[in-house]
Amino acid sequence: MKNDTTKKISLFPLVMLALGSLIGSGWLFGSWEATRIAGPAAIISWIIGGVIIGAIAYNYVEIGAMFPESGGMSKYAQYSHGSLLGFIAAWANWVSLITLIPIEAVAAVQYMSTWPWAWANWTHQFLADGKVTTSGLMVVFLFIIVFTLINFWSVKILTHFTSLISVFKIGVPLLTVVMLTLSGFHPQNYGSNWQTFMPYGSAPIFTATTVAGIIFSFDAFQTVINMGGEIENPKQNIGRGITISLLISGIIYVVLQSTFITSMPTSMLAKYGWHGITFNSPFADLAILMGISWLSVLLYMDAFVSPFGTGVSFIANAARALYAMESNHHVPAFIGKINVKYGIPRLAMVVNTVLSMVMVSVFRDWATLAAVLSTATLIAYLTGPVTAVSLRKMAPQLTRPIRLKHLNFMAPFSFVLASLAVYWAMWPTTIEVIFVILLGLPFYFYYEWQTGFVATRKAFFASLWMIGYLIFISIMSYIGASQFNGQNWVSYPWDFVVIIGVSLAFYYWGIRSYIVTQDFYQAAALNQSANPN
Repeated sequence: MKNDTTKKISLFPLVMLALGSLIGSGWLFGSWEATRIAGPAAIISWIIGGVIIGAIAYNYVEIGAMFPESGGMSKYAQYSHGSLLGFIAAWANWVSLITLIPIEAVAAVQYMSTWPWAWANWTHQFLADGKVTTSGLMVVFLFIIVFTLINFWSVKILTHFTSLISVFKIGVPLLTVVMLTLSGFHPQNYGSNWQTFMPYGSAPIFTATTVAGIIFSFDAFQTVINMGGEIENPKQNIGRGITISLLISGIIYVVLQSTFITSMPTSMLAKYGWHGITFNSPFADLAILMGISWLSVLLYMDAFVSPFGTGVSFIANAARALYAMESNHHVPAFIGKINVKYGIPRLAMVVNTVLSMVMVSVFRDWATLAAVLSTATLIAYLTGPVTAVSLRKMAPQLTRPIRLKHLNFMAPFSFVLASLAVYWAMWPTTIEVIFVILLGLPFYFYYEWQTGFVATRKAFFASLWMIGYLIFISIMSYIGASQFNGQNWVSYPWDFVVIIGVSLAFYYWGIRSYIVTQDFYQAAALNQSANPN
């Protein structure tokens, strides 16, 4: 997706764009959801989530600098393992992106539904029993349309808009931390021993990492990767943009979680416990509880701004992902049509907008959307470590502007972490998401049939490790520990031991399954043109 007249994105707006994606509805709901599941130990869940996504992102820094192109996350697996693995990774990533767009709109509408002012009573009908109603759905649709329209007129408008919003999105959480801490600081809420720190045991710490939206909250580092073709000086700025944005957002999330824990009134905890705390608009409800009315108003405003900024950024991401899938020749060609004037895939944006509306019409609550999104994302990310190491084996001659020193350790390490996080999503979410991913295969085989199945057999065997892996993780989710909604045939923590061992076997199978295809030669040409010597 090139357009010489399109303004390139420099480092500062790139970091702001990434932060605009990272700091969305996750901070508005994640702290409450995590403490409800794991108690004060939820702070560990945020650290684990940050480590998982940071480890996964590490692999993509090298690949992203090698192939700076728009929608790159949807192409890399195809370069190393052919069309089938490329399609599975691209489809899973795309499913997560079109889920993220409505989840941000749902978050904004949920906060709207709890507005405490008399003149805003009409908003209370937007939510019923934790799910968006029909009238609320209309407002969600309106948000999604606005997200799309902002992206419709060039990258320049997008970066100016998100840079402005990102400043607000960073400032409000920090102000919330300060004001809630000054109004009520109860460090004893962390407990006086391990039992009170982990009132529900250690397993919920891991469950919260995926189920409470923590993985989802860190996921947006791929904003930088997917806009690779539009980044100024990608050799340096891809790695810097990912690192800086993840560090800033990680610090903010951990501090927010700690503030939520220490600000909770001890009398309320004594009466209800962490499991019994029910908030519709967590931080705003807490501010009202502590008598900081003006802060609650600001938080209700931010409930528009934070999801809005993320939704806007991911309309761009989802469009680039779908554009990349079209360039892989496994979705209709008209979807990849680029607007000549603005250099963006407008038709892809429209398709994603419609499908996002369909998605939220089926899944009408934040928690369900977050679980689906996190699992689909992690399955797509499993290909990253395998591709990064495979490319070193099959193409040592390619230019690597960033050559990671610890890739041989970090690749299998991140693969195992991603596998564990998929398992933490709990049965039946794992099998449901895998089923959604498999729904895309008819598209793949239709376009393979059109080309006469020229390389289908070769691509199938190169992807057999992933097919076997998906079967394994589905079975493991079903027979695993009861703490993760399994049948407890393999109890906790032995389930972790099994997943670590078998996942490593699939990883090493994967890095030995690479194949050289026409897609690889195209990638090599891109690498040469992006890094002329």
